[in-house]
Amino acid sequence: MPILEYHLTDGQYTDAQCEKLLVESSKLYAQILGSPMDRVRVVIHQHRPSMVAVAGVLMNKGGKSAPFFFFLALLGRPVEERHALLTGFTDLVVDILGAERSAVRGGCWTIPPEDWAIGGTPASVLRAAEVKARADAAAP
Repeated sequence: MPILEYHLTDGQYTDAQCEKLLVESSKLYAQILGSPMDRVRVVIHQHRPSMVAVAGVLMNKGGKSAPFFFFLALLGRPVEERHALLTGFTDLVVDILGAERSAVRGGCWTIPPEDWAIGGTPASVLRAAEVKARADAAAP
């Protein structure tokens, strides 16, 4: 279920920066979770400067850049993985977009496996089937 969303103000970053952020975030997500890359989804939402306020100041009126992100993780993922993702995605925003670290915000939303579907099947069902299949394959 690796899904990550960035929220940025339109016009502040080049396409090349955004593309690099998408690709590097995908790699980091797959690496930390040990997930196949084909499961990773990363999207950037760009908001018009007149629709973004930071500290009560609209971006088109001189507001300070403050990118934020959130990602989804199945409930039960180790806190160490979630913290590594929070730090890693922040590092990428700082390194690639040049954002001020103290202005970047990020969050992890955990979802119970029974409340997340993969191809229409709850992750709790898919996870149970994968565990049984591994056990069956290991049996003599």
